[in-house]
Amino acid sequence: MIRAFTPAGIHPGFGRYHQAVEVPAGRRLLVLSGLLGIDAAGHVPDGCAAQCRLIFDAIDRCLEQAGLGRADLVQLRSFLVEPADRAAYMRERDAFVVDPAPASTLLFVKALAAPEFRVEIEAMAAGR
Repeated sequence: MIRAFTPAGIHPGFGRYHQAVEVPAGRRLLVLSGLLGIDAAGHVPDGCAAQCRLIFDAIDRCLEQAGLGRADLVQLRSFLVEPADRAAYMRERDAFVVDPAPASTLLFVKALAAPEFRVEIEAMAAGR
């Protein structure tokens, strides 16, 4: 069983995630590349929230293809180009994750693969 925790004596996270997630021996690991907010037809919607929804849908599809689900997520690593998008990203992330919430890192970067992209998210899951 995946165990997620925030140890006593450290500041809790700024949202729905844990400071640490333990993956027990014998679990297989699924590592997702950085995913961007672009649909199958190549359309990139305006706004961080809309791009996040596309990315989280893509994560769901990758998990499903591997026979896993949201409860198997152990880490999210997210990159935003605009600090003003932080609240929108956190709302979308917090609505997406299930218990136990994964570990999560949020970074602000100067640019992503193309100027229209506002967010990129990597994920890691551990399943049976």
